[in-house]
Amino acid sequence: MPESKRRKKDVGYTPPPSMGERKVARLGSPAWLAPMMVICFLVGLLYIVVFYIAGSQVPIMRDLSNLVNIAIGFGFIIVGFVLSTKWQ
Repeated sequence: MPESKRRKKDVGYTPPPSMGERKVARLGSPAWLAPMMVICFLVGLLYIVVFYIAGSQVPIMRDLSNLVNIAIGFGFIIVGFVLSTKWQ
């Protein structure tokens, strides 16, 4: 009885042909993120400190209520925390 032909096995792996230039994925955060985060923290903290120390003498702070002034300071701090969640 005749023997059937044996299948030839592929030796190794041949990668598919390249489709051109590949883009490299960037890991990490944008360069502006960390400085902006620190700036937001500091501006919020300084706003609250200035409001408590000299708020009655600063025209813009004097015109706003106490709650609004505290909200502005904490708003900057909250933006800093939101940016910190994006930092890698």
